[in-house]
Amino acid sequence: MKSRITYVDGVKGTIQYRMYTIEDLFKHHDFEEVAHLLIWGALPSLERKLALRTELNEGLKAPTLVTEAIGKFPSDAPPYSMVLAGLAAYAASDPSSNPTAANRPGMYQGDDVGVIDKSLVRTISSMAVIVALTYCRQRNRVITAPDPQASFVCNVLLMMGFVDEETKKPKPTVVESLERLWILYCDHEMTNSTAAFLHVASTLADPISCCSAYVVSGNGPLHAGAVDLAYKALVQLGTPDKVPEMIADVKAKKYRLFGYGHRIYRTVDPRTKFIKAMLKESKDHGRQNPLLAVALEIDRIASTDPYFTLRNLQANADLYGSFVYMALGFESDIIAAMMMLSRMPGVMAHWRETRVEQQCRLWRPQQVYIGCDAQDISPCKGY
Repeated sequence: MKSRITYVDGVKGTIQYRMYTIEDLFKHHDFEEVAHLLIWGALPSLERKLALRTELNEGLKAPTLVTEAIGKFPSDAPPYSMVLAGLAAYAASDPSSNPTAANRPGMYQGDDVGVIDKSLVRTISSMAVIVALTYCRQRNRVITAPDPQASFVCNVLLMMGFVDEETKKPKPTVVESLERLWILYCDHEMTNSTAAFLHVASTLADPISCCSAYVVSGNGPLHAGAVDLAYKALVQLGTPDKVPEMIADVKAKKYRLFGYGHRIYRTVDPRTKFIKAMLKESKDHGRQNPLLAVALEIDRIASTDPYFTLRNLQANADLYGSFVYMALGFESDIIAAMMMLSRMPGVMAHWRETRVEQQCRLWRPQQVYIGCDAQDISPCKGY
């Protein structure tokens, strides 16, 4: 599949969004600017960025049906199940966006670019509302109304109630850190979850419904779910002194080490250096998760042990990213959902590209039959 959006060189260890390196974007731009770059192919002017901000913020109003659907879950339910319910409720709250229900089969064919652009912005906003509602349900609190003038990331935090106790607004340092982290996660080429979204979208289904496939894929143990499993493993270890025994079990194939290795990279993930720098900043400010010491000890041993080096097994950037979230004050149970939200501009960019630029047809993989040849069957003679 061809694309102009993101290029990941797994051998050199580089990433670029469109024509810009991720280093440049991380240092000099914000999340809304990078989202615009991915989706529309160019960095926006200030006027265009503020217009996009307004469009995103206008979609940050939770329909009653969505609020009630997520509110029916027990607070300790798996977050991804709440997100799936929220997506279904969003789709049900606006039947006119469903091409089959609305009797408009070509709605998302790509002939009307305006429809595509309006739908992708609505989808990003809808996912933000769902993640905020999920976070609030987990903590038995009511979602906060967004600020029409605030940035998209700031409003996500505001809706979640992730605010300073005195000002009742998100801390600027947290907003800035999350903006930078989300730039690193905005897109990563054709991931399994992005492909799952596009596979469903090739049927011309509406993008919010397609997000269900995206979420289910992302929750799998071999995808974003690996970060949650890796964190649970760190909790079980507890202290760095237990790491050598665990490493021995990994080498003896008694234990699987989640959070290590990547299908693309044959060297260090280029995002890791930026995430480690953010972790150092959090340490300097006295915000460090004690389990990070366990992860660093695993990384220290794995980076020199031939078992890992010969297999090019490096620490996954998503694993270290989870520690940034926790350093900012987030609990581990919402991190996977936050990661999925941060990836939405990239997913929408790929959807727009397949709809508007490529006129992508139905994805229907060809099967190669490897079973037995047909056999003649004698007529049944009965008893």
